[in-house]
Amino acid sequence: MTTTKTPLLGIIDYGMGNLHSVTKSLQRLGGHCQRLCSGADLHRWEEFGGVALVLPGVGAFDPAMTQLADRDLIQPIGRWVHQDRPLLGICLGLQLLFSSSAEGRLPGLNLVPGTVEPLKPTADEPVPHMGWQPLISTDSSPLFPSQENQWVYFVHSYGAVPEDANLVAAQAMVARQQVTAAIAHGALVATQFHPEKSGPCGQRILARWLEHLPR
Repeated sequence: MTTTKTPLLGIIDYGMGNLHSVTKSLQRLGGHCQRLCSGADLHRWEEFGGVALVLPGVGAFDPAMTQLADRDLIQPIGRWVHQDRPLLGICLGLQLLFSSSAEGRLPGLNLVPGTVEPLKPTADEPVPHMGWQPLISTDSSPLFPSQENQWVYFVHSYGAVPEDANLVAAQAMVARQQVTAAIAHGALVATQFHPEKSGPCGQRILARWLEHLPR
């Protein structure tokens, strides 16, 4: 546990993430961010007092898993999550937590049993889905309170389907389908939407996540 008043966050950099926007959003809220490009970086950050990991991501499933493997990050991320220590996944970072994806052939991190399936386009809602949608909260996580009107920004062509529906913390209607917008289980939280691009609502979600971190 860090001895500073601000949490020491590790931003996992595997070459496929919107790291600048994520980092700036968390810094504005008081987080101290360190970029982690390898398993060795993660180990040193942890020894220095790292509190929580952030797994962002933009792009395709198989190249992302290949990059994580090449940088020796798969086992350290898995160990961190299995120890029930805080991790926030964003967009592709949520999908990578699952067992597999229809987008690729490689296995995922398998930290959340389930699959990632393609969205089905409609005549008036094409895929990829890009734009703002209101969250439908399950009230299973304090990060997504149902009493708050939460509009967030999505960019994706695939949706996660966890084996345990109780892990779904929020949903959204996309192309007339109810898709997983966020999952939560213990210290693990992940969003299919981009909180760092979701204006004041996204900042409130990130602020609530920071508030729940150990100091």
